[in-house]
Amino acid sequence: MADFTAQDVKALRDATGAGMMDAKRALTENDGDFDAAAKWLRERGLGKAAERSGNANAEGAVAVALSPDGRAAALVELKSETDFGAKSPQFVALVNRLAEQVAAEGEAVAAAQADAIDDLKVTLKENIELGRVVRFAAADGNVLDTYLHVQNDRGVNGVLVELAGADAELAHDVAVHVAFGRPNYLDRDEVPAAEVEAERATAENQTRLEGKPEAALPKIVEGKLTGWFKRVPGGVLLEQPFAKDDKQSVKQYLGKASVVRFAQAVIGE
Repeated sequence: MADFTAQDVKALRDATGAGMMDAKRALTENDGDFDAAAKWLRERGLGKAAERSGNANAEGAVAVALSPDGRAAALVELKSETDFGAKSPQFVALVNRLAEQVAAEGEAVAAAQADAIDDLKVTLKENIELGRVVRFAAADGNVLDTYLHVQNDRGVNGVLVELAGADAELAHDVAVHVAFGRPNYLDRDEVPAAEVEAERATAENQTRLEGKPEAALPKIVEGKLTGWFKRVPGGVLLEQPFAKDDKQSVKQYLGKASVVRFAQAVIGE
């Protein structure tokens, strides 16, 4: 039996970019000889992952999951070079498993799956890496929900929401809205003050150039800012017209309920 340690396997993986099982097999086949094992991997095309690490990986898949008790929710993004790789059964299975584990055990469990991700790099011959990993644990009395838009056999747009004073149906409606409204902020207070002041100055200058009376300036500027908050890259969630009833803003539709937080991951963004 070949004589080598776990540290030897790690060193070979680091040097060649091979998956864990392939590195173990290479050392076994070559009686623990490091150089011979590296050559063995190269000859079989199993040591290319390191060379692909700089390749663009704007494709991938998103998965969402609720914990078994429904009190935690997770969103996980796994990046790839191509949509072909991202919709493969192995890729989809891994990202789904990661989301379920994160929901049940916590965010740290995703990083612990580095070996599985490395092995998938070798199998699919792509630069694959972990993207966004988010976990919400609901406060007492709050409700969680998720939404996942699936395209070409893989999740491409995933959402988590936590609401207070709401039921599951309202939480789901908000999750669907976030998926397609793609807001960047929950409320106006989250928008950086410098950006708001810059937009206010632009609105004032525009209004003056339009020849509006000076006395009317404040009201007109505030109106323009309100419109900007709805559309500022991704917009402010509570200001957006609600997808289910666009005659009301999200805030108006919620009534006494409130959105505590939300998270979203969209492939390619």
